[in-house]
Amino acid sequence: MGAGDERGKGVILASSLGTLFEWYDFYLYGSLAVFFGGRFFPPGNETAQLLASLATFGAGFGVRPLGALVFGHIGDLIGRKYTFLVTMATMGLSTALVGFLPTYDRIGIAATIILVVLRLLQGLALGGEYGGAATYVAEHVPDARRGYYTAFIQTTATLGFFLSMGVIGTTRFVFGEEAFKVGGKALFGIAGWRVPFLLSFLLLAVSLYIRVAMKESPLFSKLKSEKKLSKNPLKESFTQKTNLRYVLLALFGATAGQGVVWYTGQFYALTFLQSQLKLDWLPAYAIVSVALLLGTPLFLFFGHLSDRIGRKKIILAGCLLGALTYLPIYMAMKAIGNPEGVAKVAWADLSAGRLAAMIGLVFVQIVYVTMVYGPIAAFLVELFPTRIRYTSMSLPYHLGNGWFGGFLPLIATALTTSPAAKAAFGSGAMYAGLLYPIAVALVTLVVGALFIRETKDHVIEAHGAGAGEVAEEAPFDWTAVLLAIALGYGVLVSARPLFPFVGGFGVSVTSIGSALFTLIPTFVAFGLPTIFFRLELDRVAAIVRVFGAFAVSLGVASIVHPMFARAGGATRFFGGAMILAFYAAVLVFAHLLTRERPERATP
Repeated sequence: MGAGDERGKGVILASSLGTLFEWYDFYLYGSLAVFFGGRFFPPGNETAQLLASLATFGAGFGVRPLGALVFGHIGDLIGRKYTFLVTMATMGLSTALVGFLPTYDRIGIAATIILVVLRLLQGLALGGEYGGAATYVAEHVPDARRGYYTAFIQTTATLGFFLSMGVIGTTRFVFGEEAFKVGGKALFGIAGWRVPFLLSFLLLAVSLYIRVAMKESPLFSKLKSEKKLSKNPLKESFTQKTNLRYVLLALFGATAGQGVVWYTGQFYALTFLQSQLKLDWLPAYAIVSVALLLGTPLFLFFGHLSDRIGRKKIILAGCLLGALTYLPIYMAMKAIGNPEGVAKVAWADLSAGRLAAMIGLVFVQIVYVTMVYGPIAAFLVELFPTRIRYTSMSLPYHLGNGWFGGFLPLIATALTTSPAAKAAFGSGAMYAGLLYPIAVALVTLVVGALFIRETKDHVIEAHGAGAGEVAEEAPFDWTAVLLAIALGYGVLVSARPLFPFVGGFGVSVTSIGSALFTLIPTFVAFGLPTIFFRLELDRVAAIVRVFGAFAVSLGVASIVHPMFARAGGATRFFGGAMILAFYAAVLVFAHLLTRERPERATP
């Protein structure tokens, strides 16, 4: 065994154990999201409490990209090791303080506000943690085994989730349901749900001890000694066209799909079992826990396999399988878990055969998780140079996982309970939430297949530390993007009275009541495509391509959509989705034509 392998094992142990504890801290709330709805949010409406609890869970994911920018910038400027210490301390303290937080019935809305603030601090810390851990390990290990070694970091997220569920389940069993919820005579009257959070103090001490003993990354140290560190990692990552292109491709061609597949298999499956199938917490936790335990070694398998056949094939295959099979899997979960639609399913109500079948259905989803997540760290590390690696890889990872994936339970639950879904699908509305991960996985499949090249043969030292200074490039033209958003906003609002189908996809652009919310679909429809076109074309040509594609789609939709609208129900819903897909296909076709140009147009 070579020195690189021995060094890699020590680095992996130190990095993975610390990261495992940090994921444990972050996922405690996720594991108790359904339970927290009645503890920290106004009473009266259980659905509203659940959505508010999931939204607070999502808030931690929402700020992860900001944490990626802040701590990634620090990590590329002063080093990986010291950034680790700051993120670990922030995560551990903010988690432990939840264990002391009074509930809503004691301090009212202040409990909600403080809980949200602590979740935001957790999200900031996690935003800086993952990129540092993956970068640190990858910069220590041999190139030929990077997929295998970085896959150990990938196991920590699942193991952290598994550990959080195990600790919560054990605490509930030891305390009993009543004492877990409100406390009792044991342990000074402390409610059992607080114990897993208070345990974070001990884990924080262990983690900091491990992190202090770690040495700096050799590639970063080499850059520092050669005085080749980036002076401004943020500017270099997101204003230079070459790096910005890689950031965007990493997001839409890999991490967005990876994020929704991951959170569907782990978090949405647990939410679905409890909120839709009405399983008691014990069988729900047991089903997901056993499936996770069985699937965890596959992270290493697919990481190792990616060293042989490449990262891209495995990640995109996981996205494709998820998109094709999620609907039948969840329909089978319903048919087996609660076919009669009873109000509550206890452990005693499930036979051994039904439990095994449910575990198998969740396990299949975990297999998809390991396919997309096992190779992703190696893929991202290989995509960017050492001087800006921490910053550049962290943002697309946390946008894909923090936004596309982290908000999945909230978005999927909101879709499932929406009047539009109930009108379109009737009793099948419980599966409407799956439309979101399926759509995002398909987008990643298309973008990744068409625009991303395999990375497994990159030698990251030559790719970064030995590559010398980065050539100067003209800064990216964000003015074109802002102009496209402004024009697109006007088009969407003005087109609604002329073409009713513009608002027929579920949200009416003239009745939202919030300009900020209206800007979200505007950015997706016009701003995002303009970014990709502006990487290749001048300002006018980029905007003309986007609005030309929209005009073509609008024309086709004005003919086709009335037929879907008259049919009503699910036909109307899928008609709108098909029109959106047509617009996306026209944009992809136009971009492919742009890439085939013999010369790039100058600004």
